[in-house]
Amino acid sequence: MTMRRTAALVGNPNAGKSALFNALTGARQKIANYPGVTVERKAGRMTLPSGEPVELTDLPGSYSLHPTSPDEEVTRRVIMGELPGEDSPHVLVVVLDASNLEQHLVFAQEVIALGKPTVVALNMVDLAERDGLVIDPAALQAALGVPVIATVAVRRRGLSELAAAIAVAEERPDEHHRPFTDMAERRLTAHAIAEAAIVSETSRHRLHSKLDRLFLHPWLGPAVLFALLFIVFQAVFAGAKPFADALQGWVDVLTAGVRAAMPPSLARDLVTDGVLAGVGAVVVFLPQIVILFFFILALEASGYMARAAFLMDRMMAGVGLSGRSFIPLLSSFACAVPGIMATRSITDPKDRLTTILIAPMMTCSARLPVYAVIIAAFIPHRDVWHLGAVGIGLQGLVLFCLYVAGIVGAMVVALVLRASVTKGAASGFIMELPKYQMPRLKDLAIGLFQRAWIFLRRAGTIIFTVSVVLWLLLNFPRAEPGRDQVNASLAGHIANGLAVVVRPIGFNRDIALALIPAMAAREVAVSSLATTYAVASNDESETGHALAGQLQKHWSLATALAFLAWFVFAPQCMSTIAVTRRETNGWAWPAFMLAYLFGLAYVAAGITYWSAVALGLG
Repeated sequence: MTMRRTAALVGNPNAGKSALFNALTGARQKIANYPGVTVERKAGRMTLPSGEPVELTDLPGSYSLHPTSPDEEVTRRVIMGELPGEDSPHVLVVVLDASNLEQHLVFAQEVIALGKPTVVALNMVDLAERDGLVIDPAALQAALGVPVIATVAVRRRGLSELAAAIAVAEERPDEHHRPFTDMAERRLTAHAIAEAAIVSETSRHRLHSKLDRLFLHPWLGPAVLFALLFIVFQAVFAGAKPFADALQGWVDVLTAGVRAAMPPSLARDLVTDGVLAGVGAVVVFLPQIVILFFFILALEASGYMARAAFLMDRMMAGVGLSGRSFIPLLSSFACAVPGIMATRSITDPKDRLTTILIAPMMTCSARLPVYAVIIAAFIPHRDVWHLGAVGIGLQGLVLFCLYVAGIVGAMVVALVLRASVTKGAASGFIMELPKYQMPRLKDLAIGLFQRAWIFLRRAGTIIFTVSVVLWLLLNFPRAEPGRDQVNASLAGHIANGLAVVVRPIGFNRDIALALIPAMAAREVAVSSLATTYAVASNDESETGHALAGQLQKHWSLATALAFLAWFVFAPQCMSTIAVTRRETNGWAWPAFMLAYLFGLAYVAAGITYWSAVALGLG
């Protein structure tokens, strides 16, 4: 009895395998699951030109033969003949998306390197031509060393030629078997092969290729990335200052108007020292938030952020992570909550857990008001050097360094975790690179409005509530005439107790008081300090002024630097802790996160304070 010949379609997700499978098999299909897993198995029968039937299997989309998911594990086992009772397919048909050729060639090389009878289906050539990209199948065939057939599955173009190539694939000599190469080498080779196979050029495609050669270059790419980030943080201060000053002026005018309209009373103090001082101290940083998100949204919409993920893959592999962790960590720069939720795309459980545990170290937007008020108060507003007519501001440079400190700290922690409690090797990483495009102004406007609204809603709910509660705790019980109201209050008693713990790292009573409500949200630290100094002030002319002036009066530079170091690491956010508990199904890992991050924050603040004092900055 003659054994029926078998073939399998392999390739990246979205290569058009399913459309090609349907076109080749028609209604002669059966669908089931592979034994022991929920991965779907699609098999059907196609007919060769000779009339001989072939059993065709549509394997799950994969990026590598080093599996990082159940789908990829099944694909590897089928190709290698590792499923019990089944031989490996006689012929492998690698399906490539012609419009995304370079990316798909990375996996194709790995399959071809096995030395098994292989045919390449260059699919969706019509879409590539629509984008102005004409590929020569003969040139691609010469580069790969296996037959290449151009196909358009949905229009049934090239199907007979593909069937004929499958029929004779086993008769070809095995001349192209070569050892596996690493991911970096395959990427470089894929680029060279794709360039050699491209016949013509629109100018748009040539521009995109040149941009990729720059942005994905192993040395120039990271330099461009850090230069972009540096520009962003310079713009956050330089561009936002006039608007922030205007908002602060409006808060001062409103405060003065309330004082003029209401007689002296606790009710007036609640409005001025509680609501306006607390909420207003945070709202004035709305321009910085908007500018930061403008750049983030623009870079995402342009297609650059996906390139940044590839750039970071090499660095993250050095600490036991992969580029799969980059997108969740990037999301954490906006807020750690969606960043932690985005780790669901990471298939390796230890890789995912490590990413969750370091996500709070990314400098989220809630830290920006804290950084901005301290930098504005203690870092001189001057240029450190000039590039032509453009000045490089010291304040923006310090902000950039704080962001870098969070990233470097996260990478060090990841390295330690991957060598201990989440021990394991980095998983492979491949993702689709979107086409470059100009961001749409309408989309940017909608995105900025949504994020501004979220920020203002937090100011109107969480920060408003905390400010009012803190004002009440600061004002009761009432102090005797001539006594310090803050020390006499319930909040003061709590803060004085905590101050004993944080005094060695340079924190005073006011900071200790601000750290407690800031657990609700990091930016509450700013409103808490504003409310505290408003209540503590005996001079009504001072309470309406910017918080920066109050900080300069009560803090040393060493204390301010220690406070910044604390917020680089401290997990001052209950929402982050809550989502960590949900994503890890228990309290063990959130407790671990709290312990190690507070420990890091304490040590970092202490080292910063003691070093600053030693340098005469105390």
